[in-house]
Amino acid sequence: MDSYMYVIQKYSFANAVTKNVMAVLVWLAISVINVSMVRTFLQHRAFYENPRYIMFICMVVNDALQLSLVTALYVVSYVFRKIPVLVCCPLIMAAVFTTRSTPLILAGMAVERFVSICFPLHYSQTCTVRRTLLLISIILILTAAPPATDLLIGTLTEPPTFFQSAVFCDHSLLFRHASVYYKNCVFDGLYLSSVALTLLYTYCRIMLAARAASAGLASVNRARNTVLLHGVQLMLCMLAFVVPSLQAALISLFPLLILEIRYIFFLLVYIIPRFLSPVIYGCRDQLFRKYWIQNVSCRRRGASRVLPALRRDAKPPFPRVCTHPL
Repeated sequence: MDSYMYVIQKYSFANAVTKNVMAVLVWLAISVINVSMVRTFLQHRAFYENPRYIMFICMVVNDALQLSLVTALYVVSYVFRKIPVLVCCPLIMAAVFTTRSTPLILAGMAVERFVSICFPLHYSQTCTVRRTLLLISIILILTAAPPATDLLIGTLTEPPTFFQSAVFCDHSLLFRHASVYYKNCVFDGLYLSSVALTLLYTYCRIMLAARAASAGLASVNRARNTVLLHGVQLMLCMLAFVVPSLQAALISLFPLLILEIRYIFFLLVYIIPRFLSPVIYGCRDQLFRKYWIQNVSCRRRGASRVLPALRRDAKPPFPRVCTHPL
């Protein structure tokens, strides 16, 4: 019996290490892609003067922060199990903030595509950098309201000793009052349905424009496919709001598979949607793909090139600067 329990514990430990190593490697791979995209964006003035790419880079940065926070919480749950409430609270609030920002940014990007296709003559007046930054500010305020009210309700309802204790870092265990749950259900239902209707409306209007277009059909079709991909991404993001209930139901049915269930939901809800943002713009957008590939290939050449030893009487060569002017 002792040897059997030893084998089970050894298998569980090896399984946990494998899952955490895989989670960290996936996080590292996506982070490298996101950092290269941000670097490409900052190197070319045409990108940060275009509302489309400003919204895109906000999505990339938001996804990078959200994935980093969720991966950290996932690894911490295995390593420490319980952590102080004062440490868990800002991590959970930041993770909730970045998770709720994604659908609203998707809606903004879909509206930008809709205006560029259906109202091309008014695009330069409607979609400006100033209005884009204002929209991003509104999105940040809207998504910061729910976690801020969660903290306010928790502060008013929990005893002072609770904030000095340690808990398993989960939203439902941190904010335990029933009003937090019902408030978030109402908020999530309203704003997710608004985002879904926005994507549906813009997709239908772009479809009608595609049928009526006699010229420039390729660009219209690309815009339609982009909004459709936004819809797929929104469906995956919406899983984050039903995961707690669905995960609890599956764990109650299969209590021996609790770690496997958590890992599957981690991949489906938090990993796969983070891959879609680079695909939608980083790979499908011709202009961004051109400079992104040049940026990555230039860095690789610079990293792999070894300078020969200089003779004392030789003049040092001029450094090669990898630039791609627009």
